Amino acid sequence: MSNILAFDLGASSGRAILGKLTDGKIEIEELHRFPNDPVQVGDRLHWDILRLYHEIKQGLLKAKHKGIDLASIGIDSWAVDFGLLASDGSLLGNPYHYRDSLYDGVMERVQEELGSGFIFSRTGIQFLPFNTIYQLSAHRENGTVAMQSAEQFLMIPDLLRYFLTGEKYNEFSNASTTQLYNPLKQRWDEELLEKLELPQSWFGQVLQPGSPAGQLQPSVQQELGLGAVPVYAVAEHDTASAVVAVPAIERSFAYLSCGTWSLLGTEIDRPIITEEAQQLNFTNEGGYGNTYRLLKNIMGLWIINECRREWERAGQTYTFPELVAMAEQSPAFTTFIDPDDAAFLAPGDMPSRVRDYCKRTNQPVPHNPGEIIRCVLESLAFKYRYVLELTERLSGQSFNGLHMVGGGIHNVLLCQWTSNAIGKPVWAGPAEGSAIGNLAVQWIAQGEFKDIWEARRAIRESFPITIYEPEQGSQWEEGYGLFLSITGLA
Repeated sequence: MSNILAFDLGASSGRAILGKLTDGKIEIEELHRFPNDPVQVGDRLHWDILRLYHEIKQGLLKAKHKGIDLASIGIDSWAVDFGLLASDGSLLGNPYHYRDSLYDGVMERVQEELGSGFIFSRTGIQFLPFNTIYQLSAHRENGTVAMQSAEQFLMIPDLLRYFLTGEKYNEFSNASTTQLYNPLKQRWDEELLEKLELPQSWFGQVLQPGSPAGQLQPSVQQELGLGAVPVYAVAEHDTASAVVAVPAIERSFAYLSCGTWSLLGTEIDRPIITEEAQQLNFTNEGGYGNTYRLLKNIMGLWIINECRREWERAGQTYTFPELVAMAEQSPAFTTFIDPDDAAFLAPGDMPSRVRDYCKRTNQPVPHNPGEIIRCVLESLAFKYRYVLELTERLSGQSFNGLHMVGGGIHNVLLCQWTSNAIGKPVWAGPAEGSAIGNLAVQWIAQGEFKDIWEARRAIRESFPITIYEPEQGSQWEEGYGLFLSITGLA
């Protein structure tokens, strides 16, 4: 039996997942779960990185207290955010949250300065206002203290791994999301860094997923009473890990990693860096085994989470199953939003923003929670179809259905409506896709699986997959036409 630990950090919570491999069958156990709440300090929004590191140590202690002898550890998280280290290796302040208002308008200024074609041709990454390139540009423009004193750039999993091991490495899948990494040259883009006045010395060696990245350093061993447990650089962008865990049979497949964000696309061998890809704002992010993830970010369940938070602030507490039940009972195809409208990016009063969107697009205004959640879920399902069809067009492939992984698959209504919207089967599972992919990369590195396809076969045989077949085809086809017309995506 091989026991390993995956730390999977999402934008709202983190988990320590124990993986056990016995005769080719995978079992997982959640040892530790903890919230990951951003912290507002004055006008700035931060991640509480030291709290996250503390919780990682709690996960290690829980494994120890259960008498588990760990073969290795890996960490994955969301993308784009980072910490800066001083010359003595100390962290220069809490990392900023990608939704911080400091970054407002910076993408447009950088595009005007360098040209969007120049940036995309060198990185293949979609334009999103919170990409690392714009975060660093904002800090440079504002002359933040961290920028003036920095010697090293590490992304969130790199930073946490550094705290554990004392070793400073960047990792490929996460580095590729920065819009500063050149996938054609397979290194940080020197010319882009120079034009942005970012020191090349900050950006270190980039490890491929599955590379050894050190071991628990002596101070951590002494504090926790553990040995020199090996630490791997896994596919450290959580979506890259989730794609590793897609239990696909065919080499050509489409996936939807569904959570706070929805990321829909396919796995390809070479990045597609074309004018059409830029116009459609697709991205080519790094994956396991030097593959690339041709995909688009979709706002995802963030909108629903923020609605629920706003209702709680008003004294109306609803469970997710209650909201889904109310949505199911509300009238169909009454109102739509484009989930990726800029109005839905920042935290705040999301129900009001949904209503405002409907007002300015001359639609009936949803009033109660059921109507609002129905609007959001139907709109997400239709946006998935829209992006799936664009993915087929760009990749030159045709997909028989859609693999859905991640916590969002617990929303049965969204899974069924996605199948209805795309008119194809949805294969939902596993829910802990990012953690399982993290585990799989560690096992491949240790020789427990010979390659990613053997790992995917083991995942398929170890975890239940729920199949959703499309229903009510004509109604959903008509609804899709309305959605395209109202959102202007037609």
